[in-house]
Amino acid sequence: MKHFFLSSLSFILFLTAFSQQPEQQPDNVTMNAAVSEGLYGKLLDNATGKPIAAASVQIYVPGTNTDSLFDGMLTRPNGEFRFERLPVADSIKLVISALGYQPQEQYVRAGTNQTNRPAGFQRDLGNISLQTDVKQLSEVVVSATRPALQMGIDRKIFDVSKSLLAAGGTAVDIMKNIPSVSVDIEGNVELRNSTPQIFVDGRPTILTLDQIPADHIDKIELITNPSAKFDAASSGGIINVVLKKNKRIGLNGVISLSGGTPELFSGNLNINLRQGKFNFFASVGHNQSGGIARGQTLRQNKKGGVVTDYFNQFSKNERDRNFNSLRFGTDIFLSNRNTITISQDFSKGKFGNVEMQNQEYLDASRVLTYSGLRRSDGSSKFDRGSTRLNFKHNFPKEGKELTADINYNYGSRTSLSDINTLYFKPDGSQYRQPSLVWNDGSNEENQLTIQADYVNPINESTKIETGLRSFTSTFKSYYNAYADDNGQAEKLPLSNNYAYDQAVTAAYFTFSKNLKSFSYQLGLRGEHSKFDGELVDSAYKFGYEYPGSLKNIWDGLFPSVYLTKKLNESNEMQFNYSRRIRRPQFWQLNPFVDINDPANLRQGNPALRPEFINSFEVNYNNTYKQGNFLAVVYFRNNPDDITEYSDTITAAQYQQFANAAIDPNAILNTFINASTTNRYGAEFTLQHKIGKNFDITPTVNLQYRTVSAKVNDLVLDNKGFNWEAKLITNYKIETERPSFFNNFGFQAIVDYESPQVIPQGKNIAEFQVDLAFRKDFMKNKKASLTLAVSDLFNSQRWGTIYDTEQFYQDSYRRWNVRNFRLTFSYKFGDNKFSLFNNNRRRENDDD
Repeated sequence: MKHFFLSSLSFILFLTAFSQQPEQQPDNVTMNAAVSEGLYGKLLDNATGKPIAAASVQIYVPGTNTDSLFDGMLTRPNGEFRFERLPVADSIKLVISALGYQPQEQYVRAGTNQTNRPAGFQRDLGNISLQTDVKQLSEVVVSATRPALQMGIDRKIFDVSKSLLAAGGTAVDIMKNIPSVSVDIEGNVELRNSTPQIFVDGRPTILTLDQIPADHIDKIELITNPSAKFDAASSGGIINVVLKKNKRIGLNGVISLSGGTPELFSGNLNINLRQGKFNFFASVGHNQSGGIARGQTLRQNKKGGVVTDYFNQFSKNERDRNFNSLRFGTDIFLSNRNTITISQDFSKGKFGNVEMQNQEYLDASRVLTYSGLRRSDGSSKFDRGSTRLNFKHNFPKEGKELTADINYNYGSRTSLSDINTLYFKPDGSQYRQPSLVWNDGSNEENQLTIQADYVNPINESTKIETGLRSFTSTFKSYYNAYADDNGQAEKLPLSNNYAYDQAVTAAYFTFSKNLKSFSYQLGLRGEHSKFDGELVDSAYKFGYEYPGSLKNIWDGLFPSVYLTKKLNESNEMQFNYSRRIRRPQFWQLNPFVDINDPANLRQGNPALRPEFINSFEVNYNNTYKQGNFLAVVYFRNNPDDITEYSDTITAAQYQQFANAAIDPNAILNTFINASTTNRYGAEFTLQHKIGKNFDITPTVNLQYRTVSAKVNDLVLDNKGFNWEAKLITNYKIETERPSFFNNFGFQAIVDYESPQVIPQGKNIAEFQVDLAFRKDFMKNKKASLTLAVSDLFNSQRWGTIYDTEQFYQDSYRRWNVRNFRLTFSYKFGDNKFSLFNNNRRRENDDD
């Protein structure tokens, strides 16, 4: 840990020194990760370039006959000035005067009207030289109100505050609101049927989405085909979760409480204090949920294409989950253009589940041979944290910046389970001896990311971006499984100790050019990745290195091309291409066998290789008065695609699982590298406003998939068409006269996914409807009450149909069940709140 902090300090000091050189910055530096509302700049002598101290800078509000003085100050010894409060006006006039210099007047139109000004509005006027020729600032136009979903030609941005259904929930609930995104029963998200990379505030995380409270999230950024600037492992796109950090001056915050059924409760507090050169932020949350989820498996075992016997299983799983989170930090504004941000996150949680499985073993004539009753009691706990140090330097040239950060994620998890199985004859008597299996396990993980990015708009039409990144990860786990053998504990071969080290080093460069209505961006990213895994007990080692040698350099190069044509003010088209990589997750590599379901075992494959992806898109975006329309045609080519493979266990494997109450015809689900998977698709998203208060956002994704795979001599080729449709609607009642229904909002989401082909069968269709109502009340709509119903018809389930020479199986599982949640939220704030003496503050400002 000592070396970590020394390295961090040296890294920041180097970047600070680098950022000072070009523009002759003052000795004290400042960062700007979350600057409060304000207008700031720096005065320089045009001839010498030196700062001008004690110059007068005044803000006037233009009037019909005369201008009104609003505020004024003298520049500091380093020539800087800053106004942290702006007048309620459409435009302001800045008057600058200093002894021996010609006065300057500048008009700034920056959407400073109270209704138009966004929270935390800021404007850096740059270095202002006092000279004869007055430098006139360009106008800044800020849009008034933004829709919940902002669609651009290369990304989508979702405003979480507009989501009624997510109030009091988790990030998983938010994902259901976003077009193109689907969520499975375990909370895993897919973007156009591919797995995206999840970031929190632009950096990797070891948190899962259901461990992040929705009330702590500001917005979600969605990029379907990232450029070379982003991590090459983002093969399925990027979903970036941006956490809240209020930018208003003074004290601000929001508190929320939720309760519902089944066993739902959550409480969250977000608070922010902007005081002088410091911006303090903190959030704390608790979230718990429960419910009983059901599942079933219907299987036919075959030999030579003829059914030999049947197996049916019906399960009921009662679960409870509890999460606690704490996040706090501060922005330190060293100067107008330099900011350091330090933040710390802690999260803890525990899971519990009791699953009952009723099993039926039938012969070829569907006559019951014997039955089983299996009870599984499991529990697990996790404890995770994240420490982050950020630096940002804004150069006087607009858009030119240097950022750097160090992100350290760490955590651990423990688990316990007991599995007891009883067997009965059709008459109810004992069929064979009961089986008792128990296990325990734990793991530890550490991740360190160090990154620096530099952006330089060389001129109005040309921009370059470059950066460096280092990512290292260590993971250790152990798992011990035991069975009762005549009163003696027998350690099963399922037990294993597993460890790995992963390192990725990267550098990128992009060049952008605007040529009137045509623009392009060319990028190249180079990455070296290495994965070293080991089964500790057997000393078996596995892993990969890309590129392994110079002749395989292409394995470490990831180009991107973006070509954009602006047809007119409302229409534009874009073609883009990128090459990415998808590295196997640890649970896909870990050879541990999950026996919680005795008929459907799961195991990782340590021989998996990373897959490479070539992604092509053609986008068309049309913006019109009532909304906008986005059409995308895409093609994804995946050599070595990581896909699932299932087969019945062999006699040798069954012997290995002796005393573990495993079905002799159990299916072992694992992962393989397919030869190639191709996806051809088209996606259409419309965001349309009907009248003043009603909007709809329908999305349709059409996809044709071909899979080519082979295991030994078994060919697993498959192909098929699938589609997904999602409709999001919002309506708000606003009346001129006082009414209970005034400021009453409604939201409904309908989502359907058709069956989707996999190498040995297909995933079954999914359907879900969510509904929510919200009432805003109190002065300035500070309070709100939201009622949300998730999975209104209790229809959401995830299932698979396998059809092979050895077996046919139709199964489904559920994770969440229909729930009702009532949430109260209250916003508070005081822009005059001060931790320090106000008189002393004024004296410091005067100084």
